[in-house]
This record gives sequence, structure tokens and C-alpha cells, in this order.
Amino acid sequence: MQREVDVVILGAGPVGENVADRVRAAGLEVVIVEHELVGGECSYWACVPSKVLLRSAAALRAAKRVPGAAEAVTGDLDVEAVLRRRDSWVSDWDDHGAVGWLDDAGIGLERGHGRLDGPKRVVVTRDGDDERDEAVTFVARHAVIVATGSDPVMPSIEGLAESSPWTSREATSVERPPARLAILGGGVVACEMATVFAGFGTEVVVLARSGLLGAMEPFVGDAVTAGLRGLGATVRTGVQATLVERTADGEVVLTLDDGSTVVADEVLVATGRKPRTDAIGLETVGLEPGDWLRVDEGMAVEGVPAEPSGENDSGSGTPWLYAAGDVNHRALLTHQGKYQGRAAGDLIAARAAGHPVDLAEWGVHAATADHVAVPQVVFAEPEAVAVGLTEAAATKAGRSVRTVEVSMTSASGAGILADGYEGRAKLVIDDELGTVIGATFTGQDVAELLHAATVAIVGEVPVERLWHAVPSFPTMSEIWLRLLEADGRPEARA
Repeated sequence: MQREVDVVILGAGPVGENVADRVRAAGLEVVIVEHELVGGECSYWACVPSKVLLRSAAALRAAKRVPGAAEAVTGDLDVEAVLRRRDSWVSDWDDHGAVGWLDDAGIGLERGHGRLDGPKRVVVTRDGDDERDEAVTFVARHAVIVATGSDPVMPSIEGLAESSPWTSREATSVERPPARLAILGGGVVACEMATVFAGFGTEVVVLARSGLLGAMEPFVGDAVTAGLRGLGATVRTGVQATLVERTADGEVVLTLDDGSTVVADEVLVATGRKPRTDAIGLETVGLEPGDWLRVDEGMAVEGVPAEPSGENDSGSGTPWLYAAGDVNHRALLTHQGKYQGRAAGDLIAARAAGHPVDLAEWGVHAATADHVAVPQVVFAEPEAVAVGLTEAAATKAGRSVRTVEVSMTSASGAGILADGYEGRAKLVIDDELGTVIGATFTGQDVAELLHAATVAIVGEVPVERLWHAVPSFPTMSEIWLRLLEADGRPEARA
């Protein structure tokens, strides 16, 4: 069977859905290929369930920090109720609602495994199909988009693979929390899952080769390490497992490089991600299976010969293969992938209509969002958020910067929010441009401060103008005024 359509998308996660929505709104015929659940990793095994699992214990801790509410909290966390709420948010791992949205939007869905079969060709086989002539082949008039996401990396530790380790999927879909959990890694997944299970009452041990959250400002890792220890978790840095064994009675024994051992009921591997590109036919278009896909500012895959896009093509040489989301390795975050999907969808639609595209101008927006102002929230204890460049990254890039750092308690709103509030705020300011190029906050509920920082960086708002963006009293947003005061009035610096 062979069918011709305008656009074929591999992957029905949030990224693929955003591409599909944009090109369909432009009048193009689109088919999205998915072998698992429509909605993807984020909806069922990552962002959504993890944040739901985190929320209940965080709310309980927040209540206990406010006199009056603290006295009213007399019980422990109801873990079964938390898991039921998680099940509701992931629709019991049923994608009926997501499929309905595709139908309503006029987006075609093909269930099965999709793989490239040369330029603009995608072969889809369903589970159990062995013969090629039983598959469906789609020929794209304009574009194929790879939005297949990423998988956890399994480190080459002796015995680990044979010990039935957890990945983020098993952690977020847990039916009964283990009594003891060992976590390998010190990144976002490790910190968030440590917070989840410590909140459940699990005995958690985090094993990290270096400090936690090392890509962020140093005080972030220190704060989260202290926060996890405050929840009863053990955090060990500068160590790594050399041997993992599952015993006959089901325990997991981890031998570390310092000679010590850790015994747990389960071990969670959270040591990085790899692209899902090893079985999608990249070799048929001259690319290496299993590699990250390098893209230009329009999300077109580099190293793939361009092909004419049909009678509406503005000229030969129009790109036909695109990659958005985790697979292009620009920013492994759902919101960034969705942004890329919207940008790619609009660009594909414009090219399909024969409109000239100035990629240099078009790419400014993608470059800004993906390389200069990538916002990230770590929902740990405490929350940690950042956007833009750290001081170290800015200095390494040759930028002339100054920094300001204040305690979150310098804003009255923080103290009102919780007794004993702890947190810090830091800005990285470009001396030559006079604009904020990096911002980091730690503390309870600081996630809601992040978008203001993102807007300031993307909009390249001069610091002297930020003095006139008056924060409401007494909110935590008043931390912006404290930061500006620490930086000093422009005339004083002059």
C-alpha cells in the first residue's frame, strides 16, 4: 500500500502534535505515526506524572511551614491517593482523548513503527508485521519530520542491565513505592525522583559522580542537596557504582568505587538521555542510525540532500527532512521542543505555499529560544529555576558580565509565604549591553518567577528599564527590586 500526503511526522508526542497542528492549520494534509500512546513520553511517563507525584508532598510541606495551617495538618501523606491522582492525570495510560483531538483537528494517525525509506518516503509497520508488502508506505509531498524523542542512557556498569533497573518510566508509573531506592545520577530526573520518593517515605540514596545539578549555578546544587537531606534522603557525591547485583531475595546490592556498598529494593538509572533514532531508517538518507540529528535554525536536518517539494516549491533545493524536540539535542525540554515544532510547522507551511523564506531572519527566533533563553524548572526540594547563561557559561563565552545575588527572604512575600523560608536569587548582567542574560532562583514556589526573567532576556530589556517594572507588594516578585538595588542605580555606576 502506498499513499501520498503533504507531511509525515514520526512521533505523536507534544512536539509532533505541535508540528501537525501548525501544518494542518495551514491547509496541508498531515499524517502522524506513533507506535505507543498519542501524547508521548511527557504526557504518560515524564513531565505530567512526575509533577503530579511531587505536588501532594510539596503542598503538605508548604502547609507545615505556616502557623495555623501547620496545626491543622495532623496526618501523613496518603500515598495511595497521590497515585490515584497520578493515574487520573495520565488517563490510566489510555490515549483515547488525545486521539480524539487529532480527529477533531483533521490530523491523520497511523499506528505502528515508522522508518525512512529514502527521500520523502516513510514505511509504517504494525506490531507483528513481518513482510514488507504488508506495510503502508507514505510519500510526503513536502516534508518528513522526526519527533521521536529520547530514551534513558543505561551506563555500562557490570551487572546493571541484568538487575532489572528502573528508568524514569518505572519511577513515574510506580504502583507501590519501594522501601529503599538507590538513584544513579545527579541531574534533574535524579533530583525530582529523589524528592518524590523521599516524600513517600522511601529510604532514598542518591549516588552522583559529581555535585547535583552541575549545569546550574553552584548554589543550586548545594540547596537541593541540603533539601533532600532534610527530607531524610542520603546524597553521596564523588562516587559511582562499579557493580550491581540482584540477589535471590530481590535486593539490589551496589558496590561503589570507594569499596562501600549500598543495598536497596530498586535502583533507578537517571544518567542522561540518548536519541530515539537507531531504528528509523536514517541510513537510507545518508545519516548514521542512533545519532543526534543536527539541524539548522529552521529545524531542517543538516547533511541530507534537498529535494524539490512539488509544484508549489519555490525552487529546487528546498529541505524536506526536519527534526524537532529531543532528537536534535538543542534543548531536551518539552516546552522547547513544542516551540521548535511550532517554528518548523510554520516554516514547512510557508515553503509548501511557495513563499520565500529568509532563514537568517527566521532563525533569529529559534536561536534566541534555544540557545540564549532556555527556561528550566527543577521541581525538587527546594524548587530551582534558571534561564539564560550562568556566570561561568557567560565568562567562558567571553562575555563581560557583572552579577548580583540576594537572599529570597529580602522580599517580604517570601517570608509571608512560609516561616523559615530559604532561597537565593541571582542575575547575570552583560556589562556592554546592559541587559540580563541569566537568572537563577531557588526556594519554595520560585517557578512562578521564571517567566518574568525569560521575558526580560528574550526581550533584551535594559536593566535601567526594569526599574520601572514595579513589582506588587508583598509578593515574591519584589525580589526583582532587591536584585536591582543590589546592582545599584545606573547613575551610581556611571
